[in-house]
Amino acid sequence: MAKTSMRMSAEERRESVIRASMIEFAERGYNGTSTQAIATRVGVSQPYLFRLFPNKRALFEAAVRRCMEDVMEAFLTAADGLEGEAARDAMGMAYFDLIADRSRLLMQMQMYVSTAAAEAAGDSEVGEAVRELWTELWDTVAAAAGMTEQEALDFFARGMLINALVAMGFPPEHRLWRGLEADAS
Repeated sequence: MAKTSMRMSAEERRESVIRASMIEFAERGYNGTSTQAIATRVGVSQPYLFRLFPNKRALFEAAVRRCMEDVMEAFLTAADGLEGEAARDAMGMAYFDLIADRSRLLMQMQMYVSTAAAEAAGDSEVGEAVRELWTELWDTVAAAAGMTEQEALDFFARGMLINALVAMGFPPEHRLWRGLEADAS
């Protein structure tokens, strides 16, 4: 019987590096994450990592892109065939499911913190990439759900509040969740 190969393709390996990077950056931020830690998590050498990504910034940007794509895909899938409030409610529920994976939520938080830190250190490219992805998410989701500008603002503002409450560990019964209960029901 022939032995089947368990080797990953370059694209599969690249994907596993991006997923591992999301976890490492989520836990430690851009400055606190070493490329060696990412390589170790994936089970590749650091030189191999740099064949896939030219530098740490490119790796961070790929992780940010994947995080934003995951959010956008969850929103679009949830809103498929719906409009208005029904679409917004479905996307809100999908978001709660998505951030049940704490590393996904922490990756989003690290996007904001790491962008500010990079720009404070004189590196504006990370911020430009993150802002471009955020704008793409906003525009795509607002268009898919047929949101007005104010509805999009309200939707994303609620999402940011949810991020903060979940990140700080507020239990669902805490009074600060009141008013958001409609999103979770």
